[in-house]
Amino acid sequence: MTSRAEGADVTSQGRAQVIGTGLIGGSVAMALRAAGWHVTGSDADHEVEAAALERGAVDAVGRDAPADLVVVCTPSAKVADIARSVLAANQDPNLIVTDVAGVKAPIVEAIDDPRFVGGHPMAGSEQLGVAGARSDLFVGATWVLTPGEDTPADTYGRLLSIVRSLGAQGVALSATDHDRLVAHVSHVPHLVASALMNEAAAVAESDAALLLLAAGGFRDMTRVAAGDPAIWPDVCVENSTAILEGLDALAVQIDGLRQAIADGDRQALHAALTTASRARRALPGRSVDPERLAEVRIPVPDRAGVLAQVTATASELGLSVVDVEIAHSVEGGRGVLIVVVARDEAERYAGALRNLDFMCSVVEL
Repeated sequence: MTSRAEGADVTSQGRAQVIGTGLIGGSVAMALRAAGWHVTGSDADHEVEAAALERGAVDAVGRDAPADLVVVCTPSAKVADIARSVLAANQDPNLIVTDVAGVKAPIVEAIDDPRFVGGHPMAGSEQLGVAGARSDLFVGATWVLTPGEDTPADTYGRLLSIVRSLGAQGVALSATDHDRLVAHVSHVPHLVASALMNEAAAVAESDAALLLLAAGGFRDMTRVAAGDPAIWPDVCVENSTAILEGLDALAVQIDGLRQAIADGDRQALHAALTTASRARRALPGRSVDPERLAEVRIPVPDRAGVLAQVTATASELGLSVVDVEIAHSVEGGRGVLIVVVARDEAERYAGALRNLDFMCSVVEL
């Protein structure tokens, strides 16, 4: 293992291993270091490893066998094999392995170990590689976590706490729901931005003035097209069903606008644009006011499957789980699962859980 500072003290947060030290992996490493972790990084490209060390993204390069946390930041097609290898090599029951891939269901289905919890930080940059990595990249961002039926509440709670320590808002979704929803708000928009940029570039070949006219609106719409193209083929193939459904739905919207324009239907155009304008203004902010939250407290046996059922219920209702922890009874055998959601949704959530025979109460924060 190569280190920036041989003999440096291991910080109080623990040891983390980041596998894949590009833009996102480098940012994860820098954010963990800023939060007090000792971070070792590795990459299939040893020049990238060296750049991460030189940049100060990691404390050392190589593998860190006693790591408490391993974050796999490789292209999604490689995540499952790497995560399984890490889990097989380290039998520590307290180990947490997660990833940052933009597709979750194929990865979660391929890993049969409760110590793995899928993850996806909804953050990025038009910068490329570790040179564009930032320790504050995840501040205010949504970080999706996908606990499974066998995920212990304590494992999920510790990972959620880590995510929040990096400045992100943790949200629990099933892997299937993640892929379906992210196709609409991330994958399809990226493809559309790329198509717009390619069309503009093609027109500019015969009329160079076009790109001189590219004002703020066009630049905002196509900004994500400047991102690293290497990750997207895997994402598109592995989440093809949801992406195709999203593209088909978008095509219907575009056909409707095209028909309204062809018909000269100003009223239909105004209605469509007004609906979009209102929806855009209603998008929630990136931060959560603690005064708008509530705890749903659920007495449950501390057993596998309970966390998945509780979080899946929130997902089915369209709710975001902001935090979760389990408070163990001093007598043992039974604890209280504490799930934090938006205050105005807490009673609806509690009612749905009661319908599943969970006893629960709501406590406003």
